[in-house]
Amino acid sequence: MKRPTIHDVAAAAGVSRGTVSRLLNGDKYVSPAARVAIERAISETGYVVNRAARSLVTQRTGSVVMVLSEPHEKLFEDPNYSTLIRVAIRMLAERDLSLVMMMAGDEGDRERVVRYVRGGHADGVLLVSTHAGDPLLDALPSGPPAVSCGPVIGRESVIPYAAADDRLGARQMTEYFVGLGRRRIAMITGPMDTPGGIQRLEGFADVLGRKATKRLIAHGDWTQASGERAMKELLERAPDIDAVFVASDLMAAGALAALRAAGRRVPDDVAVGGFDDSSVAVSTHPPLTTIRQPLAQMAQETLRLLLALIDGAEHVEPVILPTELVIRESA
Repeated sequence: MKRPTIHDVAAAAGVSRGTVSRLLNGDKYVSPAARVAIERAISETGYVVNRAARSLVTQRTGSVVMVLSEPHEKLFEDPNYSTLIRVAIRMLAERDLSLVMMMAGDEGDRERVVRYVRGGHADGVLLVSTHAGDPLLDALPSGPPAVSCGPVIGRESVIPYAAADDRLGARQMTEYFVGLGRRRIAMITGPMDTPGGIQRLEGFADVLGRKATKRLIAHGDWTQASGERAMKELLERAPDIDAVFVASDLMAAGALAALRAAGRRVPDDVAVGGFDDSSVAVSTHPPLTTIRQPLAQMAQETLRLLLALIDGAEHVEPVILPTELVIRESA
C-alpha cells in the first residue's frame, strides 16, 4: 500500500494542504473545527509525520539528548538513573519528543557527544551527574539549551538545574545520629567534584563541627563497591565508630556488607544511614534509614526547565526541593 501523504490527510479532512501543514508545525491559528477534522483524518489514513521534512521547516529535531557523565556500568547499577529516564521519557512523549541517551564517561564518549550536540541533532541537552571541570561543558554554549539534574559546580549561574537540598538532608541525618546518642559518627562521601559529594559533607560538618575530622571521613564514587572499600578504611582508622552516614543508598549497601564481614551488628554496634531513598534502601538487610530526596519531582522540574528553554524562554530559575528523614531498621 502507498504510504499516506499530507495531501491524503487534507483530502480526508476537507481542508487545504497548507492548513494541515500549519497544524503539524504547531501553528496556533488553526480553527478548532479544522483541528478536529485533521486529527480524525490522520487517524483514519494512518499518516505519520516525516520528521526529517518537518525539521527543515521548524528547525527542530524532535529529540532531547540526555548525557550521563559516568562509566557505562553505573547506568545499570544506580536505580536513581532509571527514575530520571522514566520521567523524562513520559514528559517528552507528551510533547511528541524522543529521548536520546548518550554516555560521557571517558574522552571518546565526550567527543561523540560534542559532535552530536554541535551537529544540531537535539533540541535540548539534559546533563546528569556532570563533574566539575568536565571538558564537555565547554561545548555547550554553542549548542542547544542545556539544563542539569543537580547543579554543575562552577556553572550554577549559567546552567539551570533542579536539585534536592543536599546540605539540608545531610544535616537531618547527622542530627538524627546525635539525637540517638551516637558519639563517634563517621561519613562516606560521594565524589568531591560533584555537588552531592561536597554539599552532603558540608551538612555533616555543619552539625559535628570539629568532630568531623579527616580520620572519620572516607570517600566513595557512588558505587556499592566504593562504599564497601570506604567502610573497611574507616574501621581500620577508627574501630570505635558507632554510626556512619553514607552519601548514597548504593554505597550504604556496600558499607553494610563491610560491617557484616567485620562482625559488627547494625544498628547495635554501628548505626547506618543512607541518602536517596531509592529501591536499594528497602532491599538491604536491615532496611536502610535514609534521606529521601524527591527523585521523580526533581526529574519533572528539570524537564520543565528544559522544555521552557526549548519553547523560547530566555531565563529560568533553579529549583531546590526539600529532603526528608526516613527511619527504618539500620538506625
